[in-house]
Amino acid sequence: MIVKTDKSKLFVSFRGTYFLSPTMIVKLNRIFSGTAILLVLMQAAVAQTFPGYNNSNYAGIYGVFSNPASAAGYRYKWDVNIIGADVNVGNTYVSGPKSLLFNRPDSFVRNRDYFLDEGANRKQMGWEMAEIVLPSVLYAIDEKQSVSFVWRMRSSSSGGNITTPIANFFGVDFPNPGYVNKNLSIPQAGVSSHIWHELGFSYARTIKETYSGRWKAGVTLKLLSGVAAGYASVKDANFRLNSSSNATITSGTLYYGYNKELDDWQSPAQKNLQLFQNNGIGADIGVIYEYRPDNGGFGASENSDADDYKFRIGASITDIGRIKYNRSPTNTNLSLVKDNVVPKDIQYRSKESLQQYARRLNNYFTPLGTDSTFNMMLPTALNLMGDYNIDNRFFISAHAVIALTAGNRDVSKTYALTQFNITPRYETYLFGAYMPFTINRNGQADVGAGIRIGPLLIGSSTIFTNLFQKHVDRANAFVALRLNSSMFERGEGGGGLFKKRNRQLDCPVVNNY
Repeated sequence: MIVKTDKSKLFVSFRGTYFLSPTMIVKLNRIFSGTAILLVLMQAAVAQTFPGYNNSNYAGIYGVFSNPASAAGYRYKWDVNIIGADVNVGNTYVSGPKSLLFNRPDSFVRNRDYFLDEGANRKQMGWEMAEIVLPSVLYAIDEKQSVSFVWRMRSSSSGGNITTPIANFFGVDFPNPGYVNKNLSIPQAGVSSHIWHELGFSYARTIKETYSGRWKAGVTLKLLSGVAAGYASVKDANFRLNSSSNATITSGTLYYGYNKELDDWQSPAQKNLQLFQNNGIGADIGVIYEYRPDNGGFGASENSDADDYKFRIGASITDIGRIKYNRSPTNTNLSLVKDNVVPKDIQYRSKESLQQYARRLNNYFTPLGTDSTFNMMLPTALNLMGDYNIDNRFFISAHAVIALTAGNRDVSKTYALTQFNITPRYETYLFGAYMPFTINRNGQADVGAGIRIGPLLIGSSTIFTNLFQKHVDRANAFVALRLNSSMFERGEGGGGLFKKRNRQLDCPVVNNY
């Protein structure tokens, strides 16, 4: 779906409504305006990053993102990321023809340039995730332990939790004349967005080896630097549309906030992406078990390959933590109870600043006050992984991401997109091919592909889905450029820390006395 960017404020607009920029969460016309529920968020609540590749034996620093234990026993002495990026965006309500990617019309017309799922019997949701992986390095201290430094800039947005009739009220010719003289309610709905830097320091090691197995564990401690954060949530709202220009709100509270830096957002946007402001602490922790029957009952063999296992399973909890922000002085929670509400009066206006819009809403409704700070939680998730080695070139893996902070108690958070992925893959040290099959909590299924040639990785978890669908409502793409020690060493398999194992002998380590 084509969007238009206001570079001065990092807004993305669709039919005049703004999405996904750091400041989008305070565009409260999502709740009140004609296109308020078009939750097309450019950047996914965090889903699985670099899908299909993150469980690879050659993932290196990219495996650390989903489970820090994966770095223990890495096949090469070092692994350096030059640059990488992953973008995942989707929603359940709005779709558009693929032609918009190449030919954007001057104005968008419903049922021509975009389509709404007006008859769905489900809650409508939107999400985004984007990250840029900046220079990072993994270093294998020895065959059992590794350390890593990771620098990422990340964005996560989540929104929705509204019924389809409410989405239609706001999304179809707002205020939808079909709802005149009808009572409507929103128990709870909201949107939140977060952009932050992440400096991670990881340690992983083999903690136990048996005749047929190996246990590995790892932890990542993160220094977080917040760039932009905001949220808006409506609770217990009941209202009635008396006419196209008049409504009555009988109950409801609006909770909203954004960090004070957004009041002074600079252009170009890069000026705002500062490290070591709004600092916080985060962590990932993980464990992996590898079943290695080829050890033949003699224990660990000398020079074992990193992929010399029949299967492995792993679990990790990622993105534990939060960042504390100072709230803009103009922010305050609002009681929405009011007679004679004119819907057009509370829409966001073109070229209106955040402060101007917030002050106008504060004057229109009844301020309730709020704290001067707020905490934006990271999208904490439980990751479960299984990987089966077919013949040391062909593998099949399964990966589940389960959101742990998707409840309704804390409105100032983003949350992970719960999903399940199965990926068959073919790998050698110079080449890899991946075909991820993914289904998310909304029942959306995707088929993608990825390819690795030497230092370059490129792929998408939705490429085949997008190619064969007439209308698109979600998309993913990723790319990475990285180097490892094998690319600078001679020898079979590129050399490196772990040499090729002689399967015929399969000899245990011999100690000389």
